[in-house]
Amino acid sequence: MFKLSDTVSWVGKIDWELSRFHGDEYSTHKGSSYNSYLIRDEKTVLIDTVWEPFAKEFVSNLKKEIDLKEIDYIIINHAEVDHGGSLTELMKEIPDTPIYCTKNGTKIIKGHHHKDWNFVEVKTGDTLDIGKNKLIFVEARMLHWPDSMMTYMSGENKLFSNDAFGQHYASELMYNDLVDNDELYDEAIKYYANILTPFSKFVVNKIEEVVALNIPIEMICPSHGIIWRDNPLQIITKYMEWAKSYQENQITIIYDTMWNGTRRMAEAIAEGIKSKDENVAIKLFNCAKRDKNDIITEVFKSKMILVGSSTINNGILTAVAAMLEMIKGLKFTNKKAAAFGSYGWSGESVKIITDSLKDAKFDVVNDGIKEMWNPDEEALERCREFGKSLL
Repeated sequence: MFKLSDTVSWVGKIDWELSRFHGDEYSTHKGSSYNSYLIRDEKTVLIDTVWEPFAKEFVSNLKKEIDLKEIDYIIINHAEVDHGGSLTELMKEIPDTPIYCTKNGTKIIKGHHHKDWNFVEVKTGDTLDIGKNKLIFVEARMLHWPDSMMTYMSGENKLFSNDAFGQHYASELMYNDLVDNDELYDEAIKYYANILTPFSKFVVNKIEEVVALNIPIEMICPSHGIIWRDNPLQIITKYMEWAKSYQENQITIIYDTMWNGTRRMAEAIAEGIKSKDENVAIKLFNCAKRDKNDIITEVFKSKMILVGSSTINNGILTAVAAMLEMIKGLKFTNKKAAAFGSYGWSGESVKIITDSLKDAKFDVVNDGIKEMWNPDEEALERCREFGKSLL
């Protein structure tokens, strides 16, 4: 526990051991935190809880800070189990305490906990007077679940933003002015790229809605990772930038290979690109060996991606197939793409990848390139020319 102010305390859990999240869908190289906040005004409010495996620890620690019966209201900004997962354990102690959430929040909490607690459903603009301060609720539907909302604390001008503006980043320091900002932004953009990209239009609309409320924001308190207290609007500005078909001067080449033919093609294509434009950043990833979420982050930053695979069983290698499925689901916009691959006899991989990229709404710039067996120097030169032709 630590104090954000005389009124607000952090009562969450830092998870140093976490390495995978959302099942096996998200890598957390630097751990994470589940941020819960306790407000002690004339009324006492608990905002969010922590992930269910830490529920008993969470409730035990909370008891050391406060008599649980003194909690007047519980606010669940988002019912996903990393935020609402300790409710069952908590509500054993204070079963009648009202839980403030959105209408969808009620449905999802019931779906996870199978309890009919004292729900108070709120919508954007609803308020809760807690004494010197007032809480204002702002629905944030599909950022990133249907029930998501934010809670703004007037008086102290704190925005409890839940998943928005968060990162999977464990640190005892907990404030953006105290941690390594390169690390912080690496985790923030990874979080956006892998989780929020499909909802970018909602990000823009919601930020514009919050700005239109003309409320001062002195601190942004997300549900994961570091709290933004030094120039907190910087992350809002970044979100607006990321949400608008973000790209850098970068081309990312993703491939898997059986006997290194497709790898050699990837490297030759990269040589061709670099000979045409020495300023473009080129990054190569064997997707069978590198972290899939780190690759997705680089796709997010790219103006073009190239995807390559050997042909196997009239199809493509499974690591490439999985990566294409992730890319499709994230609904990237304003990005170009092309395919490449080596083969022995049937050679379907390039067409399969090309069709997948089109299905993912990428602007596919050509029909791709394929070479037989282990590419010789003539084949590699064709790959270099292919790379040049992309610019």
